[in-house]
Amino acid sequence: MTYYRYRFSFGYGLTPVIKNLMIIMGMVFLLQMFVSRWFDIYFGLVPFLVWKKYFLWQLFTYIFLHGGFSHILFNLLALWMFGGELENYWGSKKFLRYFLLCGIGAGICTVLFTPDIYQHIPVIGASGAIYGILLAFAWLFPNRPIFIYFLFPIPAKYFVIIFGLIEFFASMEGPGGGVAHLTHLGGLFFGLFYMAYPAIRQKIRRQYYKRKWSQRGPGSGNYYH
Repeated sequence: MTYYRYRFSFGYGLTPVIKNLMIIMGMVFLLQMFVSRWFDIYFGLVPFLVWKKYFLWQLFTYIFLHGGFSHILFNLLALWMFGGELENYWGSKKFLRYFLLCGIGAGICTVLFTPDIYQHIPVIGASGAIYGILLAFAWLFPNRPIFIYFLFPIPAKYFVIIFGLIEFFASMEGPGGGVAHLTHLGGLFFGLFYMAYPAIRQKIRRQYYKRKWSQRGPGSGNYYH
């Protein structure tokens, strides 16, 4: 049995994937400062362009763009604080797959569910993937304290539930203040699906074999595990 100690420090050091993601996002942000707004339209996530022009690469590239210094600062801070421990727990390859799954999944939800009046507005940022990281952190370390404003501790599981509800109700009012709430919810949804899938698959397999065994009846000589 492995025991994990609670740590009251922030972050887990600069693990390889975290470091590379931060470097890439920082370089792209600097590039955004010197190019025209067309860069955001071409590489950000514009639902209309994905639907009508098949700009499918935007589902990936929008993750690495950001809308301002505070935007990228908070995303990188959250990536470092929560992602480093996940990368150490899972390994770099699995963590990177999960990060991209949540980011691309959040983009798919944005394209599918954004109202028509907002279809031409670019969505940029890693926030969808970050919300997926928050969910995985709460799933694996549910009682780990997260300090709101660095002062008030709250267990990770309640932190994610609260923020998920905030995003859900905010999404009903449409994008506000430049915040893509649907993207955040998409990251949470795909993160939840990823974390719950092994248990769901195992339950389905057990029900399948149980049903198959009952149909064959006793004494058939075959056993299913």
